[in-house]
Amino acid sequence: MLGVLSDGPLHGYELRKRLTAILGPFRALSFGSLYPCLHRLTDHGLVEQVDTVDRAEIGSVTSRRARIVYALTAAGKEAFASWVADAGPEAWEDEAFAARMAFFSRTDAAVRLRILEGRRARMEERMRQLERSMQRTSERMDLYAERLQQHGVEGAAREVTWLEELIDMERGARRRRRDNRTTKGNGKS
Repeated sequence: MLGVLSDGPLHGYELRKRLTAILGPFRALSFGSLYPCLHRLTDHGLVEQVDTVDRAEIGSVTSRRARIVYALTAAGKEAFASWVADAGPEAWEDEAFAARMAFFSRTDAAVRLRILEGRRARMEERMRQLERSMQRTSERMDLYAERLQQHGVEGAAREVTWLEELIDMERGARRRRRDNRTTKGNGKS
């Protein structure tokens, strides 16, 4: 939420809509989750409520209604900047990784690379665990349980391949930036 609000103040409906667009429809945020979270962020001084008045036209009648808009405080901006800069193990977990990825354009390149490498290591370990589990229990599993585990292994393998592509892309961009600095430092264009 802090990341979305870092673009500017929003009312709850628009905030939910943007979060759903970023995280996808399978991680949809209900209003029953949104508003308690906004209230916690407000209680912690990271978000503030700003009352505004909207004009709504209903048929031929124009009405004025108050609408609460949420905005980041200075502490909220600092908290978001700190979160974006953190490349620790919690950034590699399933839910946290998706949120981190959504804000990679605002994340330092070295932090992005560390998060991608950590996620890849986490997924490789998950794949090994699933493969060991399949080997130990293959005689006792029915066809559907075996297929489900195989699906898990294949999904983890696909994600590892995808992460390797992103890591290669990130390293290539890093080399290009370094080469550009070297070229500029030598007075060459």
